[in-house]
Amino acid sequence: MSKIERIAMDLLEPYIEDKDIEVVDIEYVKEGKDWYLRVYIDKPEGISIEDCEDLSRYLSDRLDEVDPIKHKYILEVSSPGIERPLKKPKDYERFKGEKIYVKLYQPVDGRKEFVGLLKDYRDGNVYIEIVQGEIMAIPLEKISLARLHFEF
Repeated sequence: MSKIERIAMDLLEPYIEDKDIEVVDIEYVKEGKDWYLRVYIDKPEGISIEDCEDLSRYLSDRLDEVDPIKHKYILEVSSPGIERPLKKPKDYERFKGEKIYVKLYQPVDGRKEFVGLLKDYRDGNVYIEIVQGEIMAIPLEKISLARLHFEF
């Protein structure tokens, strides 16, 4: 997490602590000539446009007070979407039984990408069923990207 992302998270903590809102991810990235500060949020019953607007106003005001970003940037607050990233151990716990996409830093059995059913998370390993009855244990630190997988 970058310094700007940490500052944004620290500023959000008081706002989200009693609202049952989870910060799924924060990213501060440059795309083309523009900088973006993106905050992805979720809650058990789902995120509304009003949730995003309220949090955006709150965070924008706090960022203006602290002024950690000296150049122009775009603040975006949204839901993580249908293919939500899985970042934390609790994400893997929450989405057991769901189909996920996993990309690894290095190949295992000649492959770096897998789609399968998330069976379990324990002892730092993600267990996914790649083929019916075949469960693969992947250490969390070997995963470069994991997200829910939705087939269109």
